[in-house]
Order: sequence, then structure tokens, then C-alpha cells
Amino acid sequence: MTTALPRERGASFGELVAALEANVARVIRGKPLAIRHTVIALLARGHLLIEDVPGVGKTTLARALATSIGGSFHRIQFTSDLLPSDIVGVSVLEQGSGQFAFHPGAIFANLVLADEINRTTPRTQSALLEAMSDGQVSVDGHTYPLDSPFMVIATQNPEEHYGTYPLPESQMDRFLLRIRIDYPSAEDEKLILLESPGRSGDALAELEPVVRVADIRALQDAAERVHLEPDLAEYMVAVARETRRSPHLSLGVSPRGHLAWRNAARASALIEGRDYVLPDDLKTLAVPVLAHRVVVAAHTDSLGRSRQDAERILLDLIERVPAPA
Repeated sequence: MTTALPRERGASFGELVAALEANVARVIRGKPLAIRHTVIALLARGHLLIEDVPGVGKTTLARALATSIGGSFHRIQFTSDLLPSDIVGVSVLEQGSGQFAFHPGAIFANLVLADEINRTTPRTQSALLEAMSDGQVSVDGHTYPLDSPFMVIATQNPEEHYGTYPLPESQMDRFLLRIRIDYPSAEDEKLILLESPGRSGDALAELEPVVRVADIRALQDAAERVHLEPDLAEYMVAVARETRRSPHLSLGVSPRGHLAWRNAARASALIEGRDYVLPDDLKTLAVPVLAHRVVVAAHTDSLGRSRQDAERILLDLIERVPAPA
């Protein structure tokens, strides 16, 4: 007997999101915040960068989300010999007709996993820019729209720098959020060890869609209608201007960063059942939305930025800039 999807039962937006998060949590144990941030990125029509060590569930999270929304999924393993045409597609001359036919690349899916994105060359990395910014790709003078919803979940290992190419600021700025999944708690890790062999993979294979792609589009539209007070907009501008004036940062938050912060806060408010943004929506999302968009001055790591320093500086700015009551 097939269980009806929540939308078929007249579920509210909040019930749809709760069903989606609970379904993903069946295979991503003990990581509700990582799941929430992933759903926020999806509802805000954004993209997600997961920067973490191997083996903590980055790929599983992407697969579980794609399955839960009933969307198409493609995984691209980024390597040094990957070509832009492998991602966006290529026009091929058909012998029968003598005409060029477009063969879509792996970017044509609702959810694309860009695995180890920093292992490919800047030329190939740049093939993602148009897709992530405009939801389309251009090949041989023709423009092809991507599926809707469309989301890129990219992964990179911050501890392994051999054979990697740092993402430029322009590429980093296309990601709505950058998060960690981190290691599971001791209790969750013990439960994983006590599970029967292969159970994690079986659980992923047994996942079924709990919402439709059309439901996600409706949630995205609803998130765009969430109200932002002018006072909160002034607060966001004040924080951004502080990042540009800070002696600790050589690159502050751009206007695109403003919009990303607003969109993420709107999605968060919708998930919480509100049609308006609160200061806490902005404060809790400041680090995952803004930290990867700034560059620490005079102290950088091999990725071109110090993640911990950037997060610390932003947290200090958030504390110093007064938020509306």
C-alpha cells in the first residue's frame, strides 16, 4: 500500500518541510542543523558548499535530499582532467541529418552533486558559474534552461590540499551557504557501529519521495513573499559596511551577499511558520551565509582564506552592530 504524499493530504508548508527533514534524517543521523541548512538553501533557490573531512555523509545528504523531493540527481566527480563540456554538454554533428544536436551534460538535473569541486581546474570550475547564477547554460551560441528547482551541492575537503585548486571569490560567492556536517556525537557513532552491515546504504535505497518537485517550487515562491522590514534591511547594510571597513578583512560582503542573506532568512522564517523575518533569522545565518564571502587580511591558509578567523570576525561584527528590537 502506497502512503499518500503530504501535499495530497492538504499539508501546510510547515508540514511539507517537516516531512522532508524527517525523511533525510533517516539516513543522516544526529545532524538536524546540517539538514535544516540544506533545506534553507533549497527553498531560497540557492546552492550549498559542504566543506568537511571525508566520511561524514556529504554525498549521502545530497542523495537523500534528491530522493526525498522526487527530483533528478546527477553526481559529478571533479578531477583534474574534467572538461567544461562534461558538465554543461556538447553539440554533436548527427550523421543522418547533418545537423548539430545538443547532448546535455551532467548539470541538467534538479540536484547536482559537485563532488570534490576544488580538484578540477579553474577553467572547469567556471563552467558552473552561469548555471548557478542564472539557471541556464550557453553552448555554441545557444542558451538552454536548466530544470526547476535546480540546486548544486558541492563538497571539498579542507584538510587535503595536494592536487587541489582553490575556488576563486567569484565562485565562492555563488554558494548561498557554506556548512560543515562534522563528526557524529559519541552516542550516534555508537548506534552506527551497532547497526547491521550495509544498513545505512539500505536505508538510502529504501527512501521514497515525501514531497513533489512542484511542492518545492511552491515553497520557493512562498519564501520569496516573506516580508522583510526596512529596519532589518538597514541592519543588514550596516553589517555589510562594517565588513568593508574592517581592518581584519581585505574583502567585505558584496550586494550579492546581501541578497543571499535576505533570501536565506526568508526561507528560514517560512520553515518556522512565519511570513516575516526576525533579527534572529539573520543572526543565526550570518556565518554560514557570509563567512565564505569575505577574505581575511594578511592571514590566509592554502585555500586563500582562514575559515575560523572569518567566522570569528563576523561573529564579533554581529555582536557590535545593534539589531532592531
